[in-house]
Amino acid sequence: MIIGGGGHGLATAYYLAKNHGIRRVAVLEKGWIGGGNTGRNTTAVRSNYFYPESVALYDLALRLYEGLSRELNFNVMLSQRGMLIAAHTPAQMEICARIANAMMLNGVDGELMGPKEAIARLPLLNQTADARYLCLGGIWQGRAGIARHDAVAWGYARAASALGVDIIENCAVTDLRIENGSVKGVATSLGEIRTERLAVAAAGATPGLVAGAGVHLPIHTYALQAFVSEPVKPCLDTVLLYLGTGTYVSQSDKGELVFGGGLDRVPTHGQKGNLPAQEKVV
Repeated sequence: MIIGGGGHGLATAYYLAKNHGIRRVAVLEKGWIGGGNTGRNTTAVRSNYFYPESVALYDLALRLYEGLSRELNFNVMLSQRGMLIAAHTPAQMEICARIANAMMLNGVDGELMGPKEAIARLPLLNQTADARYLCLGGIWQGRAGIARHDAVAWGYARAASALGVDIIENCAVTDLRIENGSVKGVATSLGEIRTERLAVAAAGATPGLVAGAGVHLPIHTYALQAFVSEPVKPCLDTVLLYLGTGTYVSQSDKGELVFGGGLDRVPTHGQKGNLPAQEKVV
């Protein structure tokens, strides 16, 4: 049994069925599939990280995304339009150089760019005399891009269902049934379900769910706010991340500008962000 019908839960169900032949699987989702974090992110797919452990994980994910539409026979709308991490100070360029070197050492495509190369990739960058943040260069990863998050959830759900996985929506898990130190089932809004094998892929709700089993997870949940504009004419054909401000932006196929920034300061389980964080990001 898997708690959580988002990208992680549905992918877990699919790979259990496909790679391990475990098809007697049920996915319990409190709302609709992909209605949590999976459908509320900025859709970027990348592996331009510094630490070897992070690079290994994210580049594996990126390689899976590159073949995911064929794997699932469902178009996840992967657009490898590239990603530019823009630097605005010499110190930020030093950080970019370290990251680019680490990426290359870890076998991941990464290119350190100067200002002319960065502007050639993204002419919209303001380089006038009155610009608040002049771009001094940055890191380019050509394989990075965006994917349609809803399509990822739907594709995994359809493929898992075709292999015999049961997906139950509007079924909120309220408690775990523990007997003699082992999981024996879950209590849900639709009744009790017995199981001896349980995976929890409920994002920020995970610590609260497993606390009833006496398990303490060192996880703190924060709101990370994303914004979507009204559709505008095509103006941004790559993904941009400003290193100095922590903001990032891309343009969807429908023309919306999708952007976000840093975390809210206070841990929360709510999905509604705070106004100061919204103002700072905008």
